[in-house]
Amino acid sequence: MAKLLHFRTLLLSQSSKICSISSLSSSCSSDMKACNYSKPNSLSANIRDKVLYLLNCCRRSNNLFQIQAHLITSGLFQDPSFSGRLLKLSLKLVDDLGYTFLIFKCISSPDAFCVNTVVKSYSCSGYHREAVDFYVDMLRGGNFSPNSFTFPPLISACSKLGCSSLGQMCHGQALRFGVDNVLPVQNSLIHFYACCGLMDVAWKVFEGMLTKDSVSWNTIIDGFSKIGEMGVAHKLFDTMPKKNVVSWNVMMTGYLNFRKPGNALKLFREMVVQGFESNDTTAVNVIAACGRSSRLKEGRSVHGFLVKAFNSSSLIIDTALIDMYSKCGRVDLAQVIFNRMPSKNLVSWNAMILGHCINANPLDGLNLYSEMVDKIRCKDESAVKFDKDVKLDEVSFILPDEVTFIGILCACARKLMLTEGRDYLSQMIDVFHVKPNFAHYWCMANLMANVGLMQEAVDILRNIPIDEDVSPESSLWAGLFGSCRFQGDVSLAEQIAKGLIEQDPQNFSHHNLLVNIYAAAGRWEEVARTKELMKGRGIKRVPCCSLKDLKEIVRIAKVGDTREKDLQMALME
Repeated sequence: MAKLLHFRTLLLSQSSKICSISSLSSSCSSDMKACNYSKPNSLSANIRDKVLYLLNCCRRSNNLFQIQAHLITSGLFQDPSFSGRLLKLSLKLVDDLGYTFLIFKCISSPDAFCVNTVVKSYSCSGYHREAVDFYVDMLRGGNFSPNSFTFPPLISACSKLGCSSLGQMCHGQALRFGVDNVLPVQNSLIHFYACCGLMDVAWKVFEGMLTKDSVSWNTIIDGFSKIGEMGVAHKLFDTMPKKNVVSWNVMMTGYLNFRKPGNALKLFREMVVQGFESNDTTAVNVIAACGRSSRLKEGRSVHGFLVKAFNSSSLIIDTALIDMYSKCGRVDLAQVIFNRMPSKNLVSWNAMILGHCINANPLDGLNLYSEMVDKIRCKDESAVKFDKDVKLDEVSFILPDEVTFIGILCACARKLMLTEGRDYLSQMIDVFHVKPNFAHYWCMANLMANVGLMQEAVDILRNIPIDEDVSPESSLWAGLFGSCRFQGDVSLAEQIAKGLIEQDPQNFSHHNLLVNIYAAAGRWEEVARTKELMKGRGIKRVPCCSLKDLKEIVRIAKVGDTREKDLQMALME
């Protein structure tokens, strides 16, 4: 940190003093030996060659700071051939976006490579608005001419922002500078328009491409699958000239998201027959398909296949297996997998807790929750800021989130634990600072109704706060609670569901709740009538949500070779 601060000062001072490169060369000698670049024939003859060589060989931040100091004090810093490389290395080795931007600001005449590097760094670091603003500022400066490398990260930032006007502006800029027909730019445009739900425009871009690669095909297929046009997506998939594992995964994910697990399993069988190798995403998709369709026998077969296909297990696959076995009614097998996992994250705990709370004995789920919370130890709990992971005394603790408490409150509703349910809800809000969503209110309303407090149940659901900060996925959790519906008084449940529909007439989950209520009461004519009403209003099924962030786990924790035990478990009767 001290060195970083020192070089911040050095950058600002822009001293003209020239220093010797001899110490720099010796300090980087170990890096040179490991470098793949060819050493210049006359290293001592030209300082420019020396510095370029050292930049190419640099692998550590300490060496980078030394090279940077020499560039600044010798005046070579303003040479684009050096400043651009330095900028790129600072992003890779220093991991400080502010520091990198400070380097950029000290470059008197940054070229397109320098500007593109900063745009990409903003976009890849999650600063999507900053990426767009920076690009606009550079254009206004008048000395920057974008090229084909500028637009993919820029358009990607617009995709993440979900702002169609910004993305369309970037599309216009690509046209203006004559790079709109470059393949990576076209692929990023397809992705952008698909993210914004403008599939007609995405299709026009796709159709107009002179050359298409697998990214082009996968992106357009993914776009159609995300809006539920699985027929169109499948036709494109069938006509795709060269498929890869991503193509199969995109199709399987699409069928899963729109609750057609059987189609996903059929695709997996075709994939295996055609000799494609699967990856972790494939495994999660197939396991989830077995769980959602309650196909225990096929789930075991898939488990056995994965044991043979993968030399080692992983965190994400084990978590998916826990979810699958729980949904198939074999929570005991899920618990075995959970117990032998050497590394667990929040999603793993949630999968196991929900498995017990919703599909088995709720008390076991509550006990598991207590075990998770008991691991949190702090001398001054009021000083802890409750994030997803808190590191205390060099030990990482996992904290419950909204998904955890959905399972907990559902367990309380099933076991008629009114006092405990209220306590857990208070703990969720006051201790862990988790914001309640529709699913939590639905569970509490069920709990109230099940213990005879009908008016309180009605009041809870009628007074659910409408907050734009609540994620759209929150209400989708209502679909989980087949075991947590109102018992007995169907008219009350019907009244509540209709009240929710009045508040939000286009909400699929509220209509689906009414359908489930009618189905539970055997009122099939009402089921058909409600579905017809939904169709007339243009209310489409939205993707369901099983385990939050299950597919967003980036770090895969490898496990030792337990293939024999895994195979035995997969074949257990």
